[in-house]
Amino acid sequence: MKHLHTLLIATLLLSPFSISESQAMEQPLEGKVIVIAHRGASGERPEHTLASYTLAIEQGADYIEPDLVLTKDGVLVARHENEISETTDVADKAEFADRKTTKTIDGQKMTGWFTEDFTLAELKTLRAKERLPQLRKANMAYDGQFEIPTFDEILALAKAQSAATRRAIGVYPETKHPSYFTAIGLPHAGPLVAALTKYGHVEKSAPVFIQSFEVENLKALRPKTKLRLIQLMDEKGSPPDRSDLTYPQMASAQGLKIVATYADGIGPNKALIIPRTLLGNLGTPTTLVADAHKVGLAVHPWTFRRENYFLPLAQKSGIDPRGHGDLNAEIKAFLAAGIDGIFSDNVTEAVAAKKR
Repeated sequence: MKHLHTLLIATLLLSPFSISESQAMEQPLEGKVIVIAHRGASGERPEHTLASYTLAIEQGADYIEPDLVLTKDGVLVARHENEISETTDVADKAEFADRKTTKTIDGQKMTGWFTEDFTLAELKTLRAKERLPQLRKANMAYDGQFEIPTFDEILALAKAQSAATRRAIGVYPETKHPSYFTAIGLPHAGPLVAALTKYGHVEKSAPVFIQSFEVENLKALRPKTKLRLIQLMDEKGSPPDRSDLTYPQMASAQGLKIVATYADGIGPNKALIIPRTLLGNLGTPTTLVADAHKVGLAVHPWTFRRENYFLPLAQKSGIDPRGHGDLNAEIKAFLAAGIDGIFSDNVTEAVAAKKR
């Protein structure tokens, strides 16, 4: 196996732009639990920045995860939402004051500044800031330092870091509000597939998963790409594009059979795997992982975070919501349930828990 790994890395280094890169890179990752850096190392740097992704790679992430939205000129960029006042300094820019507006996104009214109203050049004048300052005060020291990255820049980073670290660094993009963007003439599919193809990611074996909370978006992508698709599922509610269907229905044994006709895995809210009790402790695991595996679906739950605010009661370290509790214990419980991947803001802890 060591000889195979050496050969694969050599292939990567010799032909970084070739399709064979994608086919080779994923092999060392198969058969083990993967750690997905949720928006990068977002527990320690402002999310969706090249600095956050770079730190996550240094900490041992197998995949880095960008949420993708589009600019006015059709460029994919990484932001948690297309409304960017929470994650950038746009509100401080007098030249963009008139861009503030109110829109309805997936049935919810939102007021602020939206990526689709800015060209890429305009967005590049903004700087990122911490999205959760109440919980992550230390991250605010990096406010104003980093640009909004394009998807192309993230793919280039992953490729360069794969060569530099001599290990495979995958990319796990999420299409944010795809039906909304399609409705305004800025669909994800074209630029998404084009960017991935540019970097040689075309085969199912490529180090790529494409995820979405919507259903029709993934079904439309299925005939356009061999890359692995992941159906995201929340604990409650419905996909934004399917009011006739709920996430719990999709997570049922029968629902998973349908998901398996167009996707390769699921990304469930972790409460669908181990619900919490009335007191807030981890309860009894459901059959979701076993049911998904029966129909050939991988299971990558989200999101594992070390702050007390997010942890189960027994894993909290005190009453301060900003305090760091026992994330290792929570992850271990989910590993015991048989999951295949971990979305985490805290890559160091996730990697350590996986190794144990």
